Amino acid sequence: MPRFNGNGSALGEGRMKSCWYEEEIEQNLRWCYALNGILHTGESKYQDIALLDTKPFGKALVIDGKLQSTEIDEFIYHECLVHPALLNHMHPKTIFIMGGGEGSTAREILRHKTVNKVVMCDIDEEVVDFCRSYLVANKDAFFDSRLELVINDARAELERSEDRFDVIIGDLADPIEDGPCYQLYTKSFYESVLKPRLKENGIFVTQAGPAGVFSHTEVFSCIYNTLRHVFRYVVPYSAHIPSYADTWGWVMASDSPFNLDTEEMDLRIKQRMAGENRYLDGNTFAAASILSKAVRKSLAKETQVYTEGSAKFIYGHGNFRKNRSGLE
Repeated sequence: MPRFNGNGSALGEGRMKSCWYEEEIEQNLRWCYALNGILHTGESKYQDIALLDTKPFGKALVIDGKLQSTEIDEFIYHECLVHPALLNHMHPKTIFIMGGGEGSTAREILRHKTVNKVVMCDIDEEVVDFCRSYLVANKDAFFDSRLELVINDARAELERSEDRFDVIIGDLADPIEDGPCYQLYTKSFYESVLKPRLKENGIFVTQAGPAGVFSHTEVFSCIYNTLRHVFRYVVPYSAHIPSYADTWGWVMASDSPFNLDTEEMDLRIKQRMAGENRYLDGNTFAAASILSKAVRKSLAKETQVYTEGSAKFIYGHGNFRKNRSGLE
């Protein structure tokens, strides 16, 4: 479980209480922010779970000590993960989500009027139940008749299923050493399990970790290069996520070309989606897919392919720092 550590002393009259969440991003770099309180903590067979009430970002979901999303800015991550792939597809009807137990990815997919079936496959039933109970913004998605919830390992489910999908989305936790999902970023998985489950002209998109000038070599460049060995057309893109304190990356891949221009993307958003995006439109995606010179050069030179034997992992973990007065 994320742990509490004594830090400092009580402040002011009545022994004011303070609590901080701290995440170690790199060996010599930590990111922390103040909490109003700890709403819930739990432990499943696979992962530790916490829901925090943060001062700067509202409710925050933390799994295995790593921040997953926050109430204030999760729309940036989830709009970037979902909509470019679905909008690039001519008529997406069936979608498979690897992971996504939080429900936000399903919420965004279900805004598309063409979609008639979404399979959300998460290995951890307790995380799904936790999020369904505490993340009220996604309650409608969990009760949508088009959503089919499957509790299983995504690899096992794709191997078992005879269905094929228009879009497969990797909304997995970051590849952490000894974590439950790093093998779902490997070339063998993409090649032998995932790709055969895509329909003709199908699209795969995955979150791909930090993509900043200094952080993109952790896993982003390797995931991009791995997908280049499996699909003919691969598009990396990125956006700044304030609560992550970094630029984040996604990679979209297909054997059919991506030729959607900004005007057509905006038209499809208007015609095919319910409600208005808060972050993503045609110009935003065009900008997101133009990476900085440093990152472009690095991705072009990347040679490592993600395999079970040469896996790369996200660094760090998170914990709570609390003063001696405690926080109930």
